[in-house]
Amino acid sequence: MENLLIEKRSASTVEETANRIVAEAEKNNWKIPVVHDLQQTLAKNGRIVRPVKVIEICKPEYSASLLELNHERAISVMMPCRISVYEKEDGIAYVALMNTASMGQGMPDIVTKVMSAAAKESEYIVDEALKE
Repeated sequence: MENLLIEKRSASTVEETANRIVAEAEKNNWKIPVVHDLQQTLAKNGRIVRPVKVIEICKPEYSASLLELNHERAISVMMPCRISVYEKEDGIAYVALMNTASMGQGMPDIVTKVMSAAAKESEYIVDEALKE
């Protein structure tokens, strides 16, 4: 999983961390289509889990540059980008995102370029949000 996911520790709560990521994403011209509260969703179905929020972020310029094409449109399965904020048994909040730069290797040039740029910006957003 090391190559597929990037995980970082937060000094704040899940709620605070998620709010900071949303604010930082918006500050960097990313859109937030939705924030999923998986703890709440599962509670409605009788399951109790620790806090988990999944933040969907989208940069329309990146999305459009792939969705305007034909064969590259299949990459939509990975859109929008997602950042998860969750609490582990140690009571500490963590942030995880897919290593899309690594996943884009070997794909058509435009896909590699867009996925690398999106990965770089997504990780920057997380790093800025985690600063104390």
